[in-house]
Amino acid sequence: MPYFALTPADRAAMLETIGAPDADALFADIPAALRETAAHAFAQMDGGLSELSTRRALTGLGSKNTNADTCSYFLGAGLYDHFVPAAVSSLASRGEFVTAYTPYQAETSQGTLQVIYEFQTLLCRLTQMEMANASLYDGATGLAEALIMATTATKKKRVLLPRGLSPAYRRVAATYTQGLPIELEELPFDPETGALDVEALQSALQSGDVAAVVVAQPNFFGVLEDAPAISQAAHASGALLISVFNPHSLGILPPPGSYDADIAIGDGQSLGLPLTFGGPGLGLFCCKQKFSRLAPGRLVGLTSDEQGRRGFTLTLQTREQHIRREKATSNICSNQALCALVATIYLATVGAAGLREAASQSFHKADFARQSLEELPEVERAFSGAHFHEWTLRLPISIAELNQKLLEHSIVGPYDLSRDYPELEGVALFCCTEKRSREEIEALVEAVRSAMAR
Repeated sequence: MPYFALTPADRAAMLETIGAPDADALFADIPAALRETAAHAFAQMDGGLSELSTRRALTGLGSKNTNADTCSYFLGAGLYDHFVPAAVSSLASRGEFVTAYTPYQAETSQGTLQVIYEFQTLLCRLTQMEMANASLYDGATGLAEALIMATTATKKKRVLLPRGLSPAYRRVAATYTQGLPIELEELPFDPETGALDVEALQSALQSGDVAAVVVAQPNFFGVLEDAPAISQAAHASGALLISVFNPHSLGILPPPGSYDADIAIGDGQSLGLPLTFGGPGLGLFCCKQKFSRLAPGRLVGLTSDEQGRRGFTLTLQTREQHIRREKATSNICSNQALCALVATIYLATVGAAGLREAASQSFHKADFARQSLEELPEVERAFSGAHFHEWTLRLPISIAELNQKLLEHSIVGPYDLSRDYPELEGVALFCCTEKRSREEIEALVEAVRSAMAR
């Protein structure tokens, strides 16, 4: 809110109620150095400023932030800067949507239920999976729920996670499943291609006690996996296949259903949600129909009333707040309906042709950028595997130093893979979406050339 009608007496009463001696105590958890910096920045406001002067001062501070709207953005690693049509935010910000939340009295919340139903339908069409649910936080927790579901369905406890899977997903899975009878086993990647080491997979599957194999398509390095072959190997050993997909990539890549995935999960941030400092995301969760009663979250169905009018109903909700604890599959609680609404409006707005065009442009622009950068001296591909819109390069310069220099040209540079993979020191992960123009890509190449020449 831009205006708060609070008097000094109001503020004093609020502080007294919460037991704080003064307003400064509210910020005690912020490191002293940061508070001192902020105090210096606001020193000019001592004694009070006019509303106009205050707005100018705060706007000036805010303009120092770097964001994807003011820079050329070549950073990915799980969060992606895609174009979002104006209709998406305009429709999603309508009051009746913003105020809707969890459908506790389900059948009286027909609008919310219809949104979830449409969301599920679009996900099934996108992934070619038999069913989809709603109400998962993000892709990482969606994967953790999928692991629990797979071990429950197979009565086995070993799960194979590729090292080429997002480090954030692997960390969340480890945290989420600690204390449960689930064994997470990491599979290495091929140092030449960047794809899953097939021999290591075959060896791990020989015992026949694996509940599920996880495949990321594309993986964290942007490399495309041989998903059909991995699926065949998993099923031959009696394991389920869990596909971690990038929804935007399905504009041109085969969907999880086409290679017989049992469970498919992803993050819906790229479907109309802004970057917003890393969240919120949106968990996408699809599976085969036979696993419907083991799936977490909510499942909305279409029905009709006594007069034959179309209506929506909460068909399944298998969390312990709604059914007996021993029958619950998960205690996932967030509704995420607003984020699901955004994704639904986005998919309906761009349509199949629009998503295909966005994915195609992302791929071709990424390929052009990769080839252009590879022409620079001492720059080479880190992995030979095919890619979608992210790719890796080995650089002769510190990536932290490079990114600092790129910012001088209003360019947000690549992700330093050595942060999560010590063995990949000097390897950068670049990303290119349909938003990047040829001029921006050429400016990136020249900025990298300049940075390496110093």
